Amino acid sequence: MLYYTLKVLVSALLIVVITEVAKRSSGFAALVASLPLTSLLAFVWLHVEGTPASEIAGLSSQIFWLVLPSLVLFLLLPLLLRQGLNFWLSLGLASAATVLCYLALLPLLRKFGVQL
Repeated sequence: MLYYTLKVLVSALLIVVITEVAKRSSGFAALVASLPLTSLLAFVWLHVEGTPASEIAGLSSQIFWLVLPSLVLFLLLPLLLRQGLNFWLSLGLASAATVLCYLALLPLLRKFGVQL
């Protein structure tokens, strides 16, 4: 139980640090947030738990493909906000567009033999 508590605390601490840094420097916060910290933590936790390297490598490859449609959110959200749309509406539209991109990408990846 202590191990899971440590995992949750470390993971949550990263989110708190990013939001606090953003209040002072959005550029530095963006740099920290753009790092694949969630993936890195997952890799470390899996390694510590004895997961074979081949499974961690597979996860890393799958993450690569699934990052691509997520980029739509980061392109669309600022565009909508700069057009004067409400934050929640912009976030909802950008999120919906991202989900649609995921749904479009998954069959395309299967067609090219990429297993997720």
